[in-house]
Parts: sequence; C-alpha cells; structure tokens
Amino acid sequence: MEQAELQKRFAELTCAHVADACLRLQLPVRTVSLTAVFPARIAGRVLPVQHVGSVDLFLEAFGSAEPGDVLVVDNGARRDEACAGDLVAAEAKSAGVSGLVLWGLHRDTVDIKAIGLPVYSLGAMPTGPLRLDPAPTDALQQATVGEWTVTSDDVVLGDEDGIVFIPADRVDELFSLAESIRDTERRQSELIKAGTPLREQVRFDAYLAARAERPGLTFREHLRGVGGAIEE
Repeated sequence: MEQAELQKRFAELTCAHVADACLRLQLPVRTVSLTAVFPARIAGRVLPVQHVGSVDLFLEAFGSAEPGDVLVVDNGARRDEACAGDLVAAEAKSAGVSGLVLWGLHRDTVDIKAIGLPVYSLGAMPTGPLRLDPAPTDALQQATVGEWTVTSDDVVLGDEDGIVFIPADRVDELFSLAESIRDTERRQSELIKAGTPLREQVRFDAYLAARAERPGLTFREHLRGVGGAIEE
C-alpha cells in the first residue's frame, strides 16, 4: 500500500480497531504501550535501528529511508538515558521520515514539539547516551520493541492508545477488516445512545441460556453468530 493511502485509511481507524483485526485473522497482536510527546498519529514502514550510544547509526538509517518511513529505535527499554532528541528529530524530518518510535526515552521535549515530528517513547530523561557499544551486524536490519522484533517488512501505526505493528503485506486485508469492525462498533454505540442496551443488541440473555446448555460456549463464539464485534 502506498504511503499516502496508508495514512488516509489509518486516519479513519484506531490502533484498537487494527489490533482487533489482527486477533480476528489469528495474527500476532503486536502492540506496545508507548506515549506520544505531543498528540500525533504515525503510520509508515518500519525503518529499524538498534541504538548503541552514537547517532551515526541513525544517520546511516536515514540514508536509506523512503518518504513516510518511521524510525523504530531499539534501546532495550533503558531508563537511565535518552536515546534521541531534537537533532535526531530534525534530521529525521529533513530525511522524509514521518515519525520516531523509541523503545527507550527521549529528551529535548520542548524542541521536539517545536519541530513537529511525531515521537513515541517510554518517557523523557535529560541525560543523553551514557555508553558506546559495538554495533551488531544487524543493527540496521531489525529492532526489538517490547517483545516484538520488527523489520522493514512491517508497518507501524501509532495513536493515543499506543503502537501496533502489522505485516506490510497484510495491510489492506487488515484495514478492510478493521473498517468493518469500526462500522459495527459505531452502529452499536449509536443504538446504545438511542436506548437499545448492548446486552439486548448482542442477545445476552440468549447467550446465557445457550451457555447453560453448552457450558463450553464462549461469548466470542456467540458474538460471531450474532454479528457482534466487541472483544475481537
């Protein structure tokens, strides 16, 4: 999917919708709780890098960036140092990168806000890198964020709920399903506002009766039968 279409379609979705679509399609739900420096969304191909204490790997990664890529930085969730700040954000924006996702901390919060590049991280810290480690041979091929290892074969999405990674070759399928889930949930919400409780919409009494006869029946199985979208 082209970058412009990716951003356009994600603008009408949430990470929660996409996570539910992953679950429905039995794909790993690769979500991470990160917070944006300022309210902003991201959607782009992963540009991975493993931070070793020096900015040179970032500069090298920018040299191969395609417009709209998102720099995804693996700093091992370190809490004693920031791994990126205003200069990295400014250079990223200049290189056409559409955002930063840091499995670690950022600094220069005020300047990052002024630059206007979306940055997601574990939080802020004044201290910069405290060490310089040897660069792994795959430092620009993959990055680990939370429990997930991602590459340029992945797309990263970010909103107010955090981050979700999805396979680049499944984006259209996932978005189509996420849009269907979104539409179902919106209808359910409007019905609740109009006076029809969710319990009535999903025939919850019928579920309880059926479960009494079939103790192994799950609510998700029941929801699939009645066209509900909650929980997945």
